[in-house]
Parts: sequence; structure tokens; C-alpha cells
Amino acid sequence: MENKLHISVSPHIHSKRTTQKIMLDVLIALLPTTIAGVVIFGISSLAVIGVCVGVSVLSELLFNIIVKKQQTVGDLSAAVTGLLLALNLPANVPLWQAAVGSLFAIIIVKCLFGGIGRNVVNPAITARVFMLIAFSSLTTAAFPLDSTAGATPLVDLAEGNVVSLQDLFLGNVGGAIGETCSVALLIGGIYLLIKKVISWHIPVAFIGTTFLFTLALKDFDPMLALSLVLSGGLLIGAIFMATDYVTSPTTPLGKIIFGIGAGLITVLIREWGIYPEGVSFAILIMNILNPYIDSLTARKLFGGVKK
Repeated sequence: MENKLHISVSPHIHSKRTTQKIMLDVLIALLPTTIAGVVIFGISSLAVIGVCVGVSVLSELLFNIIVKKQQTVGDLSAAVTGLLLALNLPANVPLWQAAVGSLFAIIIVKCLFGGIGRNVVNPAITARVFMLIAFSSLTTAAFPLDSTAGATPLVDLAEGNVVSLQDLFLGNVGGAIGETCSVALLIGGIYLLIKKVISWHIPVAFIGTTFLFTLALKDFDPMLALSLVLSGGLLIGAIFMATDYVTSPTTPLGKIIFGIGAGLITVLIREWGIYPEGVSFAILIMNILNPYIDSLTARKLFGGVKK
């Protein structure tokens, strides 16, 4: 009788989904907020996007050539990193600073750690935090074309001013290129959920925790809490950056813990930190804690012996 037992190393279950296809889906999901950002902030935002994406792709290309490593720019991960970084920057950021941030994201955070799948923290988030600390001009956010002065919604709300929910949904407020139009971000998030590129656990836990914690701190004013959820980088962070496969937990419970932790840190920084926004720092901190979360929530192997 023919031997039907085949012995092989893992993985034993294969998928037709490749890194390139996943990254392409992410780029497609980011299109609505990219288009909205260009419409709201004008041609300067397109220049920032072009520099970030171009420098990111070129950096990875040249790095692989120099170290004689297999070329990886075709998997589109560098393009995703560049676009995410650009969308987290104001449209009036100096282009040389955008280029430096892109170099930092790809070379320092990604390539020197071994490339995609081996980076400890999210490259785009880490680069944004680096730029926030290194360049004071980054704290001066851009404003919509029809606005000559004003502050970002987080600053306005912190000062007791009222910000229209309609403006927050449509993006007619100050902020980074890709964080202002909530409708566009939600459309992208729904696309990723339908394509099963991400699961609901981290975005729901992250956004839900931020809302509930904010609600408790703001005298249980639901409209104010909702305004703060729609302000700043919470949606783009929770949907597109906290869900990064490499730097987020693998188990559903781990993802929920990750999202809750990020939400708590975000509110703590927003409420008592020196920066008005805490999303980037929150995701970066949870990236660092991710190995411990994965270890604590790892599934027990069937037939395994407890250590």
C-alpha cells in the first residue's frame, strides 16, 4: 500500500496571498485619504507624498544593492511605509525633513534589522516620532486651503472650543495630510476588513478604549468624546499602523490587549503629556511590548508539555 504519510517542516498550510498583494490592498485602502489630503491641503501635500514614497523605495533599492541582498522593493512594503509616513506629516513640512524621515524609516528601522518581517517597531510610526523629536517644525501642522489661521482640532478642543463633527468627518480642519478626513479613513478600513487584510480586534479595542477613557475624563460628554476620537491621528493609527502584522500580536486576545493599551496611552498623553497627540507614541510603546503580549497570550500546543 502506498505510504500516505508525508513528513515536512512548517508551514503546513499555504495561502495564495503574498506580501505584494497585501501591500497592494493597503495602498488601495489608503487612496481615499490620500486623495482627500491632496484636495484639502493642495499641491504641497502631493510633493510631500512624492518625496516620502520616492525616497523610501529608492533607499531600500540602494541598500539591497550595496549589501548584495535579494531585491525586495517589488513587495511594495517600502511604498506603503513611505505613503503612511507622508500621510502622518503636515503638508507644509520641509521636503528635506520628509526625505530624512523616509531614510530613517527604511534604513534604520527596517533594513538594518533584516528587512520586512524582522523590524521590531513600525517603521513609519517610529520615523514620525523621530521627526517629531528632531524637528520642531513638525509640531506646526498644515491647514486646509480655505483656512488662513487656526489650530488643530485637538488643540481647539483642549482650549474649550467647539469643533464641528461635520468638519471632522469631511476633513475641513488642520492636521496631517492623511488624518483629517474621517470618512476617507473609515472607507479604507472597511475595505481592509472586507479583504481580510486586518481583523477588527485592534481598531475596535484602540478606538473604543480611547472613546470610553476620554468619556470618563470629559464629564461623560459623548459629543466631546466623539470629537476627540475623530481628531488627530487616531483613525489612521488604529486602522493602518497599529495593525501592522510584524509589530502587533498574532492572537485575538493579544490584539485586544494591544489595542486597549494603545488607547490608554493615547489618552494619557493627550490629557497630561507635553504633546497634544499621543497616537504615535502609544503605538510605538505597544510595539515594544508586543513580544511580551504574544508570549502571554500564545496558544498552547496540542499535546505539548507545560514548561
